[in-house]
Amino acid sequence: MDAAIDSALIPVERILLGPGPSPVPQRVLRALAAPTLGHLDPQYLAIMDRTCAMLRDVFRTKNPLTFPVSGTGMAGMECIAVNLLEPGDEAIVCVNGVFGTRMKDVVERCGATVHTVEATWGDVITLEQITAALAAHPKAKFVGIVHAETSTGAHQPLDGFADAVHASGALLVVDAVTSLGGHELRVDDWGIDAIYSGTQKCLSCPPGLSPVSFGPRALAVMDARKTKVQSWYLDVSMLRKYYTGGGGGGRVYHHTAPINMTYALHEALTIVLEEGLDARIERHAQMHRRLRAGLEAMGLRYIPKHSLHSLNCIGIPAGADDAGVRRRLLDEYGIEIGAGLGPMAGKAWRIGLMGHGSTVRNVDLVLTALRTILG
Repeated sequence: MDAAIDSALIPVERILLGPGPSPVPQRVLRALAAPTLGHLDPQYLAIMDRTCAMLRDVFRTKNPLTFPVSGTGMAGMECIAVNLLEPGDEAIVCVNGVFGTRMKDVVERCGATVHTVEATWGDVITLEQITAALAAHPKAKFVGIVHAETSTGAHQPLDGFADAVHASGALLVVDAVTSLGGHELRVDDWGIDAIYSGTQKCLSCPPGLSPVSFGPRALAVMDARKTKVQSWYLDVSMLRKYYTGGGGGGRVYHHTAPINMTYALHEALTIVLEEGLDARIERHAQMHRRLRAGLEAMGLRYIPKHSLHSLNCIGIPAGADDAGVRRRLLDEYGIEIGAGLGPMAGKAWRIGLMGHGSTVRNVDLVLTALRTILG
């Protein structure tokens, strides 16, 4: 094979400032290269148990059933939906971007009837909308909402949502793919019944695992199911026997766990907790403010009224070449940023400041590059 072709296939280093993945620390990459163990090896099980314990710390929950699903964030979304819903159930799903839309699709595939609560892309859902939807659909079993809508950069407030949802007898399900480890998130204090995230955003681990957590209300619903979970691979009634040894008899094999990805997540979570969760959240807030001040000084405007710190969605200025600017950032500076999605395609850029990438150096570099390119 030609040597030039070989070298072209060697990944180059990029400064990942898009909607994900985020930059991965060398410590995490080294952890990936550790010797592979068997998925029932006592040493691996000890690493996995410690990883689950650290996930509880980062989710701020005491839920025993907190573990990394084998798959990216959408596997976590699907895992929660297929385990909590049965054909004929009713669900309320909040839609104000790509990932709310995707949650609606996944819930419909479970055979549930979906009632949507909608907001304009870039806006957030209000508690009044949720309360009205619950009153209109009192049989709803599941209320799903995106805490950090990656497609629009909108940061969804959750104050009071659990009280309203629980008063109606439903479960509160939250997408925290782009907020876990970068934004304030308190599963137990906020009354969240089931939640999922991804490793490749604010945790700065490669993509491949989806941390999930199920609270006692969610477990009660799963234990009362009348039908089998439609997905064998994501069936928590079996997965919990592996991850927690629940049900007696010790660990029960389900599928071969992604051993080396668990090492990587263990190391990434170690880094998060070494920094301190509060300090890490504050760092994301500070870098967001620094970037925002620089962008607004250039005349660029933020689209969402409630902006994420981890994902900054800005309007493309008049006369700028969307794809051309992003290509120059990549080719001349090695910086990746994201394009707009859906109705924001061609109208927005998405700049991620997540985890290991949320630094003064990266903020100042992307600001300097944009000033140069936009003139």
